[in-house]
Amino acid sequence: MIERYTRPEIGAVWTQQAKFQSWLDVELAATDAWAAEGVVPAEAAAICREKGTFTVEEVNAREEITNHDVAAFVDVVAASIGEEGRWIHFGLTSSDVLDTALAVQLTKAGEILVAGAKTYRDALIDRAFEFKDTLAMGRTHGVHAEPTTFGLRLAGFAFEADRNWKRLQQATAQAARGKLSGAVGTYASVPPAIERRVMESLGLEREEIATQVVPRDRHAELLSAIALAGAGIERFATEIRHLQRTEVREAEEPFATGQQKGSSAMPHKRNPIRTERLTGLARLLRGYAQAGLENVALWHERDISHSGAERVILPDATIGLDYMHYIATQVATGLVVHVDRLQSNLELTNGALFSQRALTALVESGMTRDDAYRTVQAAAHEAFDGGPHFRELIGEAAPELDLDEIFDYGAYLTHLPEVFERLEAIR
Repeated sequence: MIERYTRPEIGAVWTQQAKFQSWLDVELAATDAWAAEGVVPAEAAAICREKGTFTVEEVNAREEITNHDVAAFVDVVAASIGEEGRWIHFGLTSSDVLDTALAVQLTKAGEILVAGAKTYRDALIDRAFEFKDTLAMGRTHGVHAEPTTFGLRLAGFAFEADRNWKRLQQATAQAARGKLSGAVGTYASVPPAIERRVMESLGLEREEIATQVVPRDRHAELLSAIALAGAGIERFATEIRHLQRTEVREAEEPFATGQQKGSSAMPHKRNPIRTERLTGLARLLRGYAQAGLENVALWHERDISHSGAERVILPDATIGLDYMHYIATQVATGLVVHVDRLQSNLELTNGALFSQRALTALVESGMTRDDAYRTVQAAAHEAFDGGPHFRELIGEAAPELDLDEIFDYGAYLTHLPEVFERLEAIR
């Protein structure tokens, strides 16, 4: 991921230094395990742990010769140790190290994502309660439909964010799997006891059955959870982008007046740049998820068609979602809500927003549904198109109706206590 979208904590998980350090952690854990099983002399394992080191530059230079990154790494580490370095990588195949170290990195990245997902969710919950009773126009197809509340709208995003938080927890946990079972997963060169010891020391679970690699459905599940979380953020961002349009202007993402510039040419502009950025990054996450799904079907016990893609998609997807959590939390926390516009926009249809309540009342009074629908539709369209208020028109068409009961905003608030009780429960 480019530096622009890489936050320091998660960026540190994916540096070359961090990757090679994870490899070294696996190699040394394996040497310790062999020593515990009585195969490697305890003194040799201790020396390996004491002296084993590398530099990124040395490994890269060695890879120019070996054309194999793990072999180059092993050569550099073994040389740094000396004679006892022969025990490094004992009985292992490259994917034992690569996949187990990758699980370590994914676990670290996952912890950051889970924390960010919760922070974003909590910001939405707080703002939902703030605007719990604030009436707002609900829209379908982008057109005014019936009233809702701004808090209820935010509550919907909060519940979705909660589901994504839980999905990320589950996906990270199931991806925390390593394997040290040899070339095709038969344990011919390394016994299960070594694998058990190494996974325990690294805080990972053992893969139930590995081939030469950990099955890639695990990584695809994590990438899919990341893409879903991104899609949820995009839905929130898209809502804010629509509400920030000049003609609507019910809500705006935060803008640092006096510092921030909305346009290089037009000083009046306050553009939804954060939410537009979130929308674009969500598209990337979906692409990474697709590549992860393509990586599942490897040849036989494995090929390396997944390898090149994973070097890009796993760091980028986790870094990208971390950045999206950060920006989305900023937007949710600093969201500017124009309550006056929310109220004035409720009246744009001249009362026609109560059409369903009028329809229901006419049906209850004994009119056929089609006749009731046509009566209400004619009055609503006339009101919507600039005629008298819908209340006046429907009163003339059906004087027997209780207009106060029909034109009651309170009818759209009755379910709020139950919804917000559930929302409070997920905090």
